[in-house]
Amino acid sequence: MFNDPLFFNKLAAAIIGAALIAMTAAFITSFVYQPKMLEKHAYSIDGGTAIANIPKGTPIPVGPETIMPLLAKASVSSGQKVAKKCTACHTFAKGGKNRIGPNLWQTIGKRQAVAAGYGYSSAFKKLKGNWTYAELNKFLWKPKKYVKGTKMSFVGLKKAKDRASLIAYMRSLSDNPQPLP
Repeated sequence: MFNDPLFFNKLAAAIIGAALIAMTAAFITSFVYQPKMLEKHAYSIDGGTAIANIPKGTPIPVGPETIMPLLAKASVSSGQKVAKKCTACHTFAKGGKNRIGPNLWQTIGKRQAVAAGYGYSSAFKKLKGNWTYAELNKFLWKPKKYVKGTKMSFVGLKKAKDRASLIAYMRSLSDNPQPLP
């Protein structure tokens, strides 16, 4: 069998021939069989069950859930682990240098977009508030939603526990940490 000098050529021809037959069959079948689209679904699917008894007309909250109850129990060491995602662009040390993003030492309680020596984008310059626990929670949930037009590539932290831990860690990065709410 392997002594035949054309064995591998025959094997390749068989594989290619089978593929051509399959492709031709699929092509012909697409012309022969033309499905009809139904006007109504054959099976109706129930809309599901309500999770909570929310009165009709009540707006559904859009945004992150509050982390205030989690902050008291949040782990600074867990927050430090979560913060590793940020170290590609930010530093956390006192007097640390700005990178792609500003240094994040003593952020909580500080005015937004005012880190010394950092050139903020026009989207960030429009922010006028302070970095409170609630504002950081919103920002860390979805930065691009919080600061429309930012070039920041970080997609955010979906888990409230991760946001609470990161904020607890950031709170510890201060000579005079802000009191918990």
